[in-house]
Amino acid sequence: MAWVAFDICLLSIFFLITLEKGHTTEKDTRVMDATAPGDIIIGGIFPIHEDVDKKNSFAPQPQSCIRFDERGLTKALAMINAIEVMNKSPLLTAVNITLGYRILDSCSDTSTALRATADFMQQADCYTESNTSTCGQPVMTVIGGSSSEISIAIARQLTLQMIPQISYSSTAVILSDKSRFPAFMRTVPNDIHQTAAMVSLLSTYKWNWVGIITTDGDYGRSALDHFVTQASEKGICVAFKSILPQSVTSQDTYSAIKDTATIIINNPKVQVIVSFTRPNHMKYLYQELKEQTLRAGQTMESMRRVWVASDSWSSTSSVEGNLTLRDIGQVVGFTFKSGDSSSFGEYLSRLEAAGHEYTRNNPFLQEFFRQLNVNNGFGDTELVSEAVTMLREQTNPDVIFSIEMSVSAIAKAVASACRSRDCKTPGKMQPWEMLETLKMQELILGGKSYKFDSRGDLNLGYDVTMWWSDRGTIRIHNVVAEYHIHTNNFTHINHSTTQQFQDLRNITSKCTKSCIPGEFKKTSEGQHTCCYECINCTENYYSNKTDMDQCLSCDINREWSAEGSSSCTPKVMIFFSWQDSFAVVLLTFSALGILLALMVSALFLHQRETPVVKAAGGPLSQVILFSLVISYISAVLFVGRPNSLQCKARQVLFGISFTMCVSCILVKTLQILLAFQLNPELQVVLRRIFQPYVIVSICVALQVVTCICWLVIKSPFNEIIRQPTTLLEECHEGSYLAFGVMLGYIALLAFVCFICAFKGRKLPQFYNEAKFITFSMLLYLISWMLFVPVYVTTSGVYLSAVEMVVILISNYGILCCHFFPKCYIILFKKEQNTLSAFRKNLYEYSTKTLDSVSVSGSSMSEKQSRSQHLTSALSLSVPTASPFKPAVVTHCRDGTSCASFQKGSAPIHFFRRRSSI
Repeated sequence: MAWVAFDICLLSIFFLITLEKGHTTEKDTRVMDATAPGDIIIGGIFPIHEDVDKKNSFAPQPQSCIRFDERGLTKALAMINAIEVMNKSPLLTAVNITLGYRILDSCSDTSTALRATADFMQQADCYTESNTSTCGQPVMTVIGGSSSEISIAIARQLTLQMIPQISYSSTAVILSDKSRFPAFMRTVPNDIHQTAAMVSLLSTYKWNWVGIITTDGDYGRSALDHFVTQASEKGICVAFKSILPQSVTSQDTYSAIKDTATIIINNPKVQVIVSFTRPNHMKYLYQELKEQTLRAGQTMESMRRVWVASDSWSSTSSVEGNLTLRDIGQVVGFTFKSGDSSSFGEYLSRLEAAGHEYTRNNPFLQEFFRQLNVNNGFGDTELVSEAVTMLREQTNPDVIFSIEMSVSAIAKAVASACRSRDCKTPGKMQPWEMLETLKMQELILGGKSYKFDSRGDLNLGYDVTMWWSDRGTIRIHNVVAEYHIHTNNFTHINHSTTQQFQDLRNITSKCTKSCIPGEFKKTSEGQHTCCYECINCTENYYSNKTDMDQCLSCDINREWSAEGSSSCTPKVMIFFSWQDSFAVVLLTFSALGILLALMVSALFLHQRETPVVKAAGGPLSQVILFSLVISYISAVLFVGRPNSLQCKARQVLFGISFTMCVSCILVKTLQILLAFQLNPELQVVLRRIFQPYVIVSICVALQVVTCICWLVIKSPFNEIIRQPTTLLEECHEGSYLAFGVMLGYIALLAFVCFICAFKGRKLPQFYNEAKFITFSMLLYLISWMLFVPVYVTTSGVYLSAVEMVVILISNYGILCCHFFPKCYIILFKKEQNTLSAFRKNLYEYSTKTLDSVSVSGSSMSEKQSRSQHLTSALSLSVPTASPFKPAVVTHCRDGTSCASFQKGSAPIHFFRRRSSI
C-alpha cells in the first residue's frame, strides 16, 4: 500500500503544479525528465505525448502535454536499455567509462522540443563560464528527434555549440545538407531513397495513376516534392495531392481530412494512394472515408485502396480504428531495416519482474502506470503486467534497431576518444570532439558493419511490410521484401504473405486502360500524360509494348505491318515458283511441246523421201522443229527464282530461235508468192537470186546482232521490286527499246509471212501450206498484240507467266498448223502420200482453174498465157528432190504447156489438155 500512497502524493503534486500555472514563470517550471548518472551524458528527445494543450496566452510559458503515447515511451525505454547494455559491454568497461542519460519529452511539438534542447545546452554553457563548481554534467550527444520537423528545429540550435545529434527516424532530405546541419547524423536513410523505393514499387506493379497525402511541414513537403519529381521521370502521374495541417485537433485539420476523403471517393480510378502523414491523420481519414461511403449508400468495398505507407505510420496498427483490413484494403509499408530486438524484449521482461523499481528515475513510466491504473483499476502485479504487454504491442523493431545503433555509435566513439584522455572530469571533453570521433567510427552490430557516409547518413535500405489480418488482429511487421538503395530493386523474402504481395499485380490504378501492343498513346492537350486515348498504329508501323508513346517504324525494305500491328512481318520473297500450280501446267505444256517436236522430227526424218515431207520443206522442216525445241526451252527459263544469267538467256534464246523458225516459214511463203504472182520471165530472174538458206541466215543474223547490242549496251538483269507486303524478284529487261525491237522484228517477219501466205491460200489442198501459215501467223500476231499492253500495264509474279503463255501459243500454233496436218497424212492417209496422188490432185485443180478461165471469155492468147502462168505456179507445189529447186517448165509437142517434174534424173511429164474456146 506504500506504493499507492506514493502515487497519490505524486498525483497531488502534479495537479497543484497545473493549477498554479498562471502564477509560475518559465524559470520556475521544472522539466519532467528521466535520468541516470554516468561519466558521459547522452540526451534524448522523444515524443512521449502526442500534442500540447494550445491555449491562447501571450506569456512565454510551457504548454501542457496531452494524450500520452505509448510508442514514444517505448522508444525512450529502448534508449535506456541500449545504454545499460553498452555499460556492461567490454567496449566501455575496458576504458572504465559509463554512459548516463537525460531524456526529455518533445510532446510532438516543435516549441516544446526547442525548450528541451535549450535545457541540454544550458549545462554546456555552464562550462564556458569561470565558475563551474555548480554545473552539472553536460550533455555530449543528443538522440532525437522523432519527426523531421522537430529534428530540423533542434539541429539548428544544437549546431550553435556543435553538439552531435543522431536521429533514429527523421528522414527529411534537407538534413543531409552539411552546410546547414553539420552536427546532424542519423541511422536511417533520407527520404530521397524512400520516395525512390515507392516509385520503384509503383513502376513494378504498373500503377501510374496515384494520389498522395502528406502532413504539412518540412518532412511532408520535402517528401511530396521528391516523390512527384521521381514519379514523373517514371511516367507516373499524381491524380491529386492533399496536404493536411500538422495539428490533429484544429478545425482546419478536420476540414482538410473531410475534403481529402471526398477527393478519394470521387476518384475511383485512383486505386493506389501514397501517404506521408502522421498516424492520427490516417486514423481520422479512414473514419471519414467510412462515414462518407455509408452516407453515399455504397458498400465498404468501394473505399478499398492500396495504401503505400511511409515510415511515419507504416508500423502503427492503431490507425485502422474500428475498421478492418477488409474495409481499408491493402497496406504496403516502408520501414527502416530492423535487427535483433531480443535485448529489448529481455529488458521488458526485467521491467515486468522488477515492477515499480524501474520507475524511480523515470516519471514517464510512472505516468503511464498511473493512467493505466486510473482507467482499469489494476492491482500492482496486474498493472505492471498489463503495462508491459501494451509496451510490447507498441514495439517497432525497426525503430528499436535504429535507436540501438545510435547508442552503439556513441559508445564506440566514447571508447575511442577516452582511451587516451580524461573523460571522467566534466568539461574535459567537448561535444564537437565527440562529433569528430563519431563521423570516423565504423559500427559493428549484429555481425554487420556500418558506417556513416559523408552526409552523416546510414543508408541501410528499407524493409517492405504488408499488413495482414490474423483472426481479426492486424499484423503489421511481416516483412515481404527488402529494398536495396544502391541497386534500386527489391528482393522478395520467403514469407507467408509474399504471395499476397505479388498478387497486388492484379490491382489496376490507371487513368486510362493500357494501350495494347499495336496501339500508341495520344494525350490530349491539357491532360495528364497518363490520361490518353489509344490509337492504332498505321501501316508499316508497330508497337510491341503496352502504353508506348509512339509507334516504331518497320524497315519497309524488308518488313511490313498492317494497321494496328504489334510487330513487323518479314516481306516474303515471291517469284514465279516451280511449285506454283500455274507454273506446273505451263511447264507441262512446254515439256509436251518439246516431246511433240522431237517426235515430229523423228517422223519426218523417217519419211524424208515422201512427197508430204518434201512439200513441207524437207531439211528446212528439221530447222523449224529444232528452233521450236529451243523456243520451248526458253519458255522454261521463265519459271523459278531468276538470276542474271537466266534473265539474259531466256529472251535471247526465244528471240533467236523464233526468228529462225519464222525465217524458214518466210522462205516457204516467199517461194509460193514468187511462183503465184509474177510472170514467167520475172520468175526466172528471181529464182536465180532466190537463195533460201541465205535469206534465213540473214534474217537470223539481224536478230543476233540486235540481241548482242542489247546484251552489251543494257542487258536484262534480275531485280527485287518492293511491294507493300512482298518482295517480288523478277527479271528487268534492261533496255525496253531493245526488247521491243526484238519482238517487233519477229512480228515484221511474221506479218510478211502472213501476207504472202494469204495470197497463196487457194493452191491444191493436200500439199498447200499457205492456209495453215496464214492461221499460225495470225495467231502469233494476235497473241503478241495482246501481250504488249498487258506487259506494259501490269506487274506481278505472273507477268513472266503471261510471256510464257504467249510463247507457248506461238510455238503450238506453228507446230499444230505446219506439222500436225502432214503427220496426219503420213500416219493415217498414206494413199495420199504418193507422187501419183499428188499428180491427180494437181490435174484436177488445173482443169478446174482453166475451165473457169474459159468461161470468162478470154482470147486464145490470154488463155494460153494464163495457162502457162498457172502451170508455172502449180509446179512450185510439186515435191522435188530439193525443196528449193523449182520444177522445169517445158512445152509439149502439141503446143500445150506441160510441167516436167524431176525425180532423180528422169523427168516426169504431166500433160494438160488444151482448153476449148
